[in-house]
Amino acid sequence: MPDFRLGDIIDDHCIKCRRVTNHAIVSLVGAEPAKVRCRTCYHDHDYRHEQAPPSKKDLKKAELFKEVLAAAVPGGTIEAEAEADEIPADPEPPVKAPKKVATRGKKA
Repeated sequence: MPDFRLGDIIDDHCIKCRRVTNHAIVSLVGAEPAKVRCRTCYHDHDYRHEQAPPSKKDLKKAELFKEVLAAAVPGGTIEAEAEADEIPADPEPPVKAPKKVATRGKKA
């Protein structure tokens, strides 16, 4: 690993610019950069190791997916999931209601 010093230039993802740009190291923790300053927009932020943060839309999708899975599996355990997968020995077929036929112009 390279030795970092204050003021060194490294690449990182800037949340204001929304892209990977040159950044100057503002603070170090141990031998790793902690805070950096974008050299394009001069915004200070935590060092992200060139990783873009997940979008709010992706976070919301993941939260909704977890909610659906929790509702689909009663109890939320593997045992409950296995019990839910069991099929009864003699399932009854669904009963269909008779269709109503619409008549035009005829009175009963």
